[in-house]
Amino acid sequence: MRPRFHVPGINSSAVHEKQSVELPEDEAEHLVRVLRLGVGDEVDIFDGRGNIWRAEIVQTGKKSASVRPIAPEIPARELDVRLSLVVSVLKGDKMDEVVRDAVMLGVSSIRPVISERSEISLQSMAKSSRIARWQRIAVSSAKQCGRAVVPPVHDAAPLDWYWSGPSTHETRQGASRSLRVVCVEPSAALGDVLGVQSVPRAESVDVIVGPEGGWAVSEVAAAHDSGAILMSLGNRTLRADAVPIIALTALLTIWGDLK
Repeated sequence: MRPRFHVPGINSSAVHEKQSVELPEDEAEHLVRVLRLGVGDEVDIFDGRGNIWRAEIVQTGKKSASVRPIAPEIPARELDVRLSLVVSVLKGDKMDEVVRDAVMLGVSSIRPVISERSEISLQSMAKSSRIARWQRIAVSSAKQCGRAVVPPVHDAAPLDWYWSGPSTHETRQGASRSLRVVCVEPSAALGDVLGVQSVPRAESVDVIVGPEGGWAVSEVAAAHDSGAILMSLGNRTLRADAVPIIALTALLTIWGDLK
C-alpha cells in the first residue's frame, strides 16, 4: 500500500494536465522526515472530497514536497447511508479516539455538542484548539483506513441548538426521511425505548450520544418531543467513550452496511 497524503483543494485542471502539486507543509514534512521518501517514489494523494490519485514525487525540501499526478485510483467505498455522529464533548483525550474510530467506520460528519452534564463549557471549547486537533485526527484516520473523504468536525454547539435544526434532508427525489437516534439508558421512561436491532434504516441518520454523566431528564424529554428514536444498547451501563463506536458498529451491522 502506497503512503497516502491529504492535499485539500487540488486543482482539477492541474491533475488533468499532470502538473506538479505541492503538499501542505505538515504532509510534506511527514513525507520527507518521517517516511524519508524521495524523488521518483510513488504515493497516493487525495482531496478529502472523494478523489484519489497515484502520484510520483518530483521535488523534496526540508519542509516541502511536490508530486505529479499519474492516474486516478479507486477509493474505499463510502456508506450508502449518510451517517452522522452527534456526541457530547467528553473530558480529557477521550474524544480523540471517538473521532478516529467514527471516521474509520464511515461517518459523514461529526458534531460535538455541549449538554447539561458535559464537563467542558462552550466558552472553553471556543478558546481551545480541540476542533482543529479533532479535524487533524479525522484526516489521519481517513488516510489509515483508505477513505478519500475526510468528514468535517463541526464547531461545538449547545444541544438545544441542535434540536432546533431540521430533521429532514432534501434530495433530488424530494424530502427523504431522516432519523435521529438517541442512545439512552434502558430505564429511560419517556416513550418506547427500542433495542438497537429494531431501529429502521434511513437515507440519513444522526446517532446522538451523551456525556459521562448521562442525559438529564429534560434532555431525554426534548429528544422524545422532537420525534427522535430512543435507543438502548442493552442492560449494561457502558462507558461514554465506548458508546459511539458500539452504536455505530451495531447499526451498520444490522443494516448490512459493513461489507
